[in-house]
Amino acid sequence: MSRSMWIAASGMMAQQLNIDVISNNLANVNTVGYKKSRADFEDLMYQKVTSPSVGFDGKMDASTGVQVGLGVRSVGVPKIYTEGNINQTNNDLDIAIEGDGFFQVQMPGGEIGYTRAGNFKKNSDGYLTTSDGYLLIPSIQTPADTKALFVSSDGKVTVTRPGQTTTQEIGQLQVAMFANPAGLENVGKNIVVQSSASGDPILETPGANGAGTLSQGYLEASNVDIAEEMIKMIMAQRAYEINSKAIQSSDELMSMTNNLRR
Repeated sequence: MSRSMWIAASGMMAQQLNIDVISNNLANVNTVGYKKSRADFEDLMYQKVTSPSVGFDGKMDASTGVQVGLGVRSVGVPKIYTEGNINQTNNDLDIAIEGDGFFQVQMPGGEIGYTRAGNFKKNSDGYLTTSDGYLLIPSIQTPADTKALFVSSDGKVTVTRPGQTTTQEIGQLQVAMFANPAGLENVGKNIVVQSSASGDPILETPGANGAGTLSQGYLEASNVDIAEEMIKMIMAQRAYEINSKAIQSSDELMSMTNNLRR
């Protein structure tokens, strides 16, 4: 009976983590470029009471044996990199990636970060940055007298200036791809960083070699499906509840045993 309590307790802790992950998904349902997470679990070790054995005639003497599982544990919370809806904003500084890839940004400590959020801004020097002021890489600096900015699907950035009849190219955007994007490390602010699990970034021109193309005036929405997350939350709540009931049942059995009299 004590074993059943520990098993049920592991189930309650697993479902608490599941609820935490679901809650974070729902909290970020309107976060630009956000990718939903999923809690993955696996069963724990098994206590072997009796083992299956094979007789001389090739049949199982002890049927399938008796092996009692000892609960569940979490093994990871990977990001699900399916593409979110592409919404039109008509803002020249909003850029969505349609397909695979990430924008590169310069982190304060010199590290390179990666993001799917393309809601860029201009700083006081005309450089394109994230909402937190991180510079876009390759750096794009717009002239002070820029009338309009254009970003082509293959990442070429051009501007129009007063007195000019043609556009002027000021830079070329790239996208970074990873062999295992689920292995990227989340650091917040819509940014992930490279890890040993993700592999090294592969820099490509948008639209080349499987890389996504760019769409100016659009933003990629979160890929969180509210209905799906609500269903998962109900299932996690019920699983938590039934595990607590198992603990309660074990406690009642122990109480009955303690109250036995001759």
